[in-house]
Amino acid sequence: MTMRTSSDMPDHMVSPETGETLRRGTRPFPVTYKGETIVVDLPGYYGESDGDGVLVGDDMKAADEALRLLKERVDGVPTPDTIRRIRQKLRLSQRDAGRVFKVGENAFDKYERGLIQPSGPTVQLMALLDRHPDLLEELR
Repeated sequence: MTMRTSSDMPDHMVSPETGETLRRGTRPFPVTYKGETIVVDLPGYYGESDGDGVLVGDDMKAADEALRLLKERVDGVPTPDTIRRIRQKLRLSQRDAGRVFKVGENAFDKYERGLIQPSGPTVQLMALLDRHPDLLEELR
């Protein structure tokens, strides 16, 4: 199944609920996690009123990324970009990182695509190796 991107979308659609013509655009959307908030421009189809819109394809991507950033800021759960940065800093392939961290050869692929989050101990080890990359040799 191929996900349509915002650039592939028509500029308007009819609301399936109200019959109103909705136009492609963005609206400010607050994403809140444990009392912290980030406001993102959420793409979608919106009517003239401030009512609900219709989100399709990857429209929620901005909100998902904001939530990941908040989880990193509040709970220390690294975003996929942070995980990739640490792995590359350590000069490890995804498979090698999986072996070193004892999480399976495909785990880092899934972490970096945002499909799953690493466990607490894996997060702690990543943070430690980010600050002290020289410790990597001891793990091998």
